[in-house]
Amino acid sequence: MAAWGPRLPAIKSQLGISTATIGLLLAGVTVGGIVGLLLSNPILHRLGSRRAVASATVAIATAMGVLGAALALGSVPLLTVGFLVIGVAIGTLDVLINVEGAAIERRAGRTLMPRMHGAWSIGAAAGSGIGAVCAALGITPAQQFFGEAGAIVLAATLIAPGVPRTEAPSSDQPAAGDRGAKVRQWLRGWLDWRLLLIGVVMLGVELGEGSANSWLTLAVREDHGQSAAVAALFFTAFAAGEALSRVFGGPIVDRLGRVRAIRVTTTLGVIGMILFIQADSRWVVLVGTLLWSVGVSMGFPLGMSAAAESGPDPAARVSVVGSIGYFAGLAGPPVIGALAERAGLLTALWLVAALFLAAFAVAGSLRPRPVTR
Repeated sequence: MAAWGPRLPAIKSQLGISTATIGLLLAGVTVGGIVGLLLSNPILHRLGSRRAVASATVAIATAMGVLGAALALGSVPLLTVGFLVIGVAIGTLDVLINVEGAAIERRAGRTLMPRMHGAWSIGAAAGSGIGAVCAALGITPAQQFFGEAGAIVLAATLIAPGVPRTEAPSSDQPAAGDRGAKVRQWLRGWLDWRLLLIGVVMLGVELGEGSANSWLTLAVREDHGQSAAVAALFFTAFAAGEALSRVFGGPIVDRLGRVRAIRVTTTLGVIGMILFIQADSRWVVLVGTLLWSVGVSMGFPLGMSAAAESGPDPAARVSVVGSIGYFAGLAGPPVIGALAERAGLLTALWLVAALFLAAFAVAGSLRPRPVTR
């Protein structure tokens, strides 16, 4: 997903499209992702874990091939289809692998999800590096996307057999053929107060992460008066801080528990936002950036774990909280931008601090369910 970011200037130039059109294409990925979240539960029930994961991964590869073909043909409509399909496939796979990850975590008896999400952060960095290297070597975006498609198919072939087959549905889940019952169960998830409170945690941290992705470098460059190169390094520090927090945070979560871990990280996030917004020193702003990254690091993986074990049909429950997180990723940066137009960017970022406080307040919703023996 991250590998096309560095190629957007080349795509824009090759197709002769505007920045606004690029924005709409990328929004299509997010919209497709939300659709994928909604489709993931019936796909999991119909295909089972192994075939569902393999199918979603192959769908991503197919969409990458469509993107390559669209660029080779110079077709913006086909490019739009490719971005939508890849969004649907990524959204579906997102739920499937979080359900599998939560199951592995429960069997292992220790916190593993932050490390798995840390792998996502590392993959994002690796993907952007692949895109940058291809651009430097003169490899066209179409050639790159065709190559990625082949690599992803190979990955699906090697990895999917390691995914356990889905066990038979438990007695409290709808039968495989009762689609109406499955839909009703998924809709009930949106009325489950605990799931919605977990969603508030996801909303807070995902808006914080999305705001950093969209606005951190601009705030460092224009509001804190740093050079473009320094601003880019600050974002690199944010990404590295988030990845390291996830990779090494599992044992800390095991020691503190999910609830206290969320409260500690969101508290650090609030302190980070205060330093980032208020400080005049470059180094204090950097400390604020690192604490901001810690603040967003744990909410999503721990929220997914809590949702998956909060009741029957974990895929439906992960889909509910994942949809809230995706909504924050879609709506958050434009909301910050609208506030920035009126009050300035640094003032608008107080919204992130407020949502960190909201996540702190409802962190108790991530408390593990009592195990019935």
